[in-house]
Amino acid sequence: MAVWATVFLEFWKRRRAVIAYDWDLIDWEEEEILVVIAAVFGIVIYRVVTVSTFAAFEWALIRKNSQVATTGTAVCINFCIIMLLNVLYEKVALILTNLEQPRTESEWENSFTLKMFLFQFVNLNSSTFYIAFFLGRFTGRPGAYLRLINRWKLEECHPSGCLIDLCMQMGIIMVLKQTWNNFMELGYPLIQNWWTRRRLRQEHGHEAKASFPQWEKDFNLQPMNDYGLFDEYLEMILQFGFTTIFVAAFPLAPLLALLNNIIEIRLDAYKFVTQWRRPLASRAKDIGIWYGILEGIGILSVITNAFVIAVTSDFIPRLVYAYKYGPCAGQGQAGEKCMVGYVNASLSVFQVSDFENRSEPKTDGSIKYCRYRDYRDPPNSKEPYSYTLQFWHVLAARLAFIIVFEHMVFTIKNLISYLIPDLPKDLRDRMRREKYLIQEMMYEAELDRLQKERNERKKNGKSHHNEWP
Repeated sequence: MAVWATVFLEFWKRRRAVIAYDWDLIDWEEEEILVVIAAVFGIVIYRVVTVSTFAAFEWALIRKNSQVATTGTAVCINFCIIMLLNVLYEKVALILTNLEQPRTESEWENSFTLKMFLFQFVNLNSSTFYIAFFLGRFTGRPGAYLRLINRWKLEECHPSGCLIDLCMQMGIIMVLKQTWNNFMELGYPLIQNWWTRRRLRQEHGHEAKASFPQWEKDFNLQPMNDYGLFDEYLEMILQFGFTTIFVAAFPLAPLLALLNNIIEIRLDAYKFVTQWRRPLASRAKDIGIWYGILEGIGILSVITNAFVIAVTSDFIPRLVYAYKYGPCAGQGQAGEKCMVGYVNASLSVFQVSDFENRSEPKTDGSIKYCRYRDYRDPPNSKEPYSYTLQFWHVLAARLAFIIVFEHMVFTIKNLISYLIPDLPKDLRDRMRREKYLIQEMMYEAELDRLQKERNERKKNGKSHHNEWP
């Protein structure tokens, strides 16, 4: 996905160059986060309290699926908070940009764009980063759980891993956000225009309204927003980030983005033609600061996916077991037969009598031991429940994988950027020919001027020797 993002940006530069040349804009120059943390912390507290409540629910369906129910409701609440905070962040970004007092309009646009993107990017992805890299990492172990205000045990990942929670988070947020954006882009103007037509019918009657000239009907449509195409750019950039940053955890994201964009192309066409007034065109040689943001997202996606593969998934623990602890240890091979016993090796032993009083299970005393997911020594060892050597092997392998993966992908990205020229060959030839023709025209014009001056001197009897040409 990181390679695709690089290829996409490189070919966009080529396409941008062609468009700028066709519109004669090659050489044109224009004249001239604490609330997020609180919101995420609130969602964390909600998940901690809710999972405990659902686990003790009377209905067996809710009790058995407490983890899924908690994640689903938390994502829906988080989406509502994201939408509300986006309205607040727009006003904050506008105030901060005006306080900077930029010198030119382009500087104001770049500053406002960067602030809006950072606010909305953090707002949209903060909970996703929490689930991917922090959920279940600091909960402690059986018998020594970390608790919120010494009461609620911190939430752990799904028994199958944190990728399930991450997939649910990304899937629900992506579908809800795209649905909401499409409604606001088309549904809201439709409702406003319907209300305008209703008001005109009440004021002028049906016959008078039908006799309005076309320009007056167009004037009664909704005006374009104050920021022009800013919202369209912001939506696509956020979607690009959501698609590339966690693609390793949610491979369906590119497909959902593609389907949404196919639908949105037609919705935008209908909106611009029938629901909005004709926007005023303005000249621009490129997409401005947006391209730098896209490059930054491409770099962040490499780092994030490396951590998702190494930390969130079981790829590295399975690899370490296959080569170091499994039936094929020391043989330099890995396969399905080499993973026999992996589940047993990934579970540690806990003595039930070591439970805290508040978390001790209700049993008849026949169960003396239980298993939990971690790499810790058994209770009868010299240092009970301390980390095993396998834990440190897995940790070292994860760090090594992140370093190797990042350097390899960044090398490939830079190689692709170097190999793909910014200007297509036919465009470069056209520009060279145009430059040659302009120089030839200037040379001929200068030659004609000097020839006329020499002829005038001859007529006046003031010819000089060694004149050029």
